[in-house]
Amino acid sequence: MSDRPLKLLLIDQDPIFRLGLRVALEAIPNLEAIAVVETDTVALQILAEIAEKDPNQVNLVVLELGNSRSITSQQLGLQFCRQFRALYPNLPILLLSSVQEQGLLLAAKSIGVNGYCPKGTPLPELVAAMQEVADGGSYWFQDTQAIITPNSPLLTLNSSLPFSKLRNNFRLSGIANIDTTLAAVTVQLQVPGLPLLDRAILAGQRRELLAARWLLNRLLVSPQERREEKIPVADQPPLTPSLNSALQQTQTVSSLLSPGTVQSALFTSCITKLQFPLINVTDIPLEIDIFREDKKRELLYLILQELAKQLDELRTSKIDINQLNELKNTLLSDLWQAAVTDFFGKFSRIKVVNCNIEIVNLLLQNIEIVQKDILNKIPLVYELYSYLLFQTELNIDNISYPVVSTEAKSQALMILENLLIQVGNGVVQPLLNYLADIEEIKQNFYGRQLISTREIERFRNDLSWKYRLKNYITEPKAVFESRYELFVIAPRGIANTSVYAPRNQELVKLSNIPLVVTLLLEFSDAIAPRLKSLVAFVGNGIVFILTQIVGRGLGLIGRGILQGIGSVSSVEKNLRRNSDRPK
Repeated sequence: MSDRPLKLLLIDQDPIFRLGLRVALEAIPNLEAIAVVETDTVALQILAEIAEKDPNQVNLVVLELGNSRSITSQQLGLQFCRQFRALYPNLPILLLSSVQEQGLLLAAKSIGVNGYCPKGTPLPELVAAMQEVADGGSYWFQDTQAIITPNSPLLTLNSSLPFSKLRNNFRLSGIANIDTTLAAVTVQLQVPGLPLLDRAILAGQRRELLAARWLLNRLLVSPQERREEKIPVADQPPLTPSLNSALQQTQTVSSLLSPGTVQSALFTSCITKLQFPLINVTDIPLEIDIFREDKKRELLYLILQELAKQLDELRTSKIDINQLNELKNTLLSDLWQAAVTDFFGKFSRIKVVNCNIEIVNLLLQNIEIVQKDILNKIPLVYELYSYLLFQTELNIDNISYPVVSTEAKSQALMILENLLIQVGNGVVQPLLNYLADIEEIKQNFYGRQLISTREIERFRNDLSWKYRLKNYITEPKAVFESRYELFVIAPRGIANTSVYAPRNQELVKLSNIPLVVTLLLEFSDAIAPRLKSLVAFVGNGIVFILTQIVGRGLGLIGRGILQGIGSVSSVEKNLRRNSDRPK
């Protein structure tokens, strides 16, 4: 064991546990808690500041996997571990968690977590585990079987581990890896606008993964174990599309998912898509475009975390579905405020001229403007919350999708992605209005292409014109066409799509310029076919005149001129002959 001082960063959402552990660790020599924080975002900010001064100031990160109660929070915790490992590949991670589920711990180990101790581990054993992981080793609590993987040294043939348990651990580990890959492939298949060749390749990969899963269950499960465990239909060989859909219809009632499961599946898919490039490939400027891609991803991931917390709170309060529509604007406002606070840091300050300004307080003063311009115009919010909280069917594009259907998940994922992007725009908008050209802000958040004052002002002007066009032309046109514009995350970047939705009530309320725009569109639709016919008739007439009359006339005139020229030439020749004859 190394004598190097142990300097750790602790991340846990439980304030009582954080305080208790910090007090207990203060009595340990050669051990120092550099920082004890509540959220992943604050931890990343602190590590970024530390890395600039002294990269060796922290040699271990100890964290809880989510809040240990919410499945969604645990999935987001795994995503943070993956993001953290990508940012700091050499900084060890010790999981100090009350989570004991086998799948979660296997996933954590595959991501790159170096150790695990359950909460309640005696302090001497916990300190020894911390030191072991900080020195480059690994430590996994021995009383849990969740750590057993094909690469684990625990997989040795001895009398304490029966062969059936060994075989079962192999099977579960393999299935966990297959399910992870299968989920990623399935998410990519649901991306709108996917090229046909890519879709065919992904579909083939999905069939191979399903077949591998089925074979794994058949090879590593004895007939008796299969009868006892009752391997579900999902582990059977892949069915034909018609048979699969028929089976799904017969099992809809029995296989209805719980709200937490629906949310977990949807959020997991969204987290996977957040790993795609986040370049704006539309012709519509977005506020978040000014951020570097890593900051965009961090912001959207944070908003997703805050949304998961909000949904958990709504379930705890047992809100009624009839209250959702009334609370919609309040929920979005709370989500925006939480995102602003956590993204920039509640007590973060910035020096402007000779004043120290609290960034969050300044930005939160713009709630009314952000609500008016962005939050209140986010579409299908009620439908998304209702789907996640009460498992209501999604009625989009004039089609009703059952909760358990793939189409419902795909549609809900598009609405969720648009919600994240628009709330992200709301977070950035007041920053651009008040602190756009501050050097510290530019260095911490902006991309390289939008760092000069001229480029920033040009970008802000583009956004201003976007809102003018949206208020007077684009939005009235969308209302008249009964559709909503959605921003989605595609493999090539942030793209846009549209879905049908009845908007007659909004159409009735239009006035002034937006109303004139709809009237012009209606007039254009009414006169366009007739005008096209008239133009076609006139065009055909002009062509006839030019070709049949003018063209022929010009042809006859030209022919006459040529004939006249020919006659003159003949006369001149005859005259020359006559003059040349001897008299």
